[in-house]
Amino acid sequence: MWQFTGGSNPQPGEISLAHNGVLFLDELPEFKRSVLEVMRQPLEERRVTIARAKVSIEFPANFMLIASMNPCPCGYYNHPEKECVCGPGVVQKYLNKVSGPLLDRIDLHVEVTPVTFDQMTETRKAETSAEIQPRVDRARQVQEARFKEFPDVHSNAMMPPQMVKDICEISPAGRMLLKTAMERLGLSARAYDRILKVARTIADLAGTEEIQIQHLAEAIQYRSLDREGWAG
Repeated sequence: MWQFTGGSNPQPGEISLAHNGVLFLDELPEFKRSVLEVMRQPLEERRVTIARAKVSIEFPANFMLIASMNPCPCGYYNHPEKECVCGPGVVQKYLNKVSGPLLDRIDLHVEVTPVTFDQMTETRKAETSAEIQPRVDRARQVQEARFKEFPDVHSNAMMPPQMVKDICEISPAGRMLLKTAMERLGLSARAYDRILKVARTIADLAGTEEIQIQHLAEAIQYRSLDREGWAG
């Protein structure tokens, strides 16, 4: 049974047990809405607070959330070859099982398209995890140095809003790009901070001190489920 921290005698649940680790939720819309909404506080504050009549308890909850879901009940919405058979409004109703405020707190929304036969059989070698790891290690070292004076912040994802403004500076052209994206795609105010954090991380992975236009553009592309009208 799925259980979060709670009960008359509060004990750590799955969220707190995932502290400093990964919490993976498969088929995200199939969880009860009330269960998913519980994650909003720990995703924002990285802790779970349980208040009772005589006591208030905090459990650490600094975890990485990874979730997967189909685009619709039949699974074929936006499929390049197969037609979605869901009726009018069904896709949006399905996606609405996951609230906007929860999606706001997820940094990356990646739409995974089906792999074609040609892609599965091609001989071109992709970049291996061993080749990627040194780049990730260097980015982590950059962030450790960046936040060495802040004991509660260890990565870009943990920056509070004010720190985002100070550290994630962008050029006038970058501000115009982000302003246009927010207006055209209907992105929320919370998504603004998320985009800047992700862009800062992309820049760190690229080994550049400044957040460049291409870094911002890539970060914006990772907000697909935040866009108004994504499901028609």
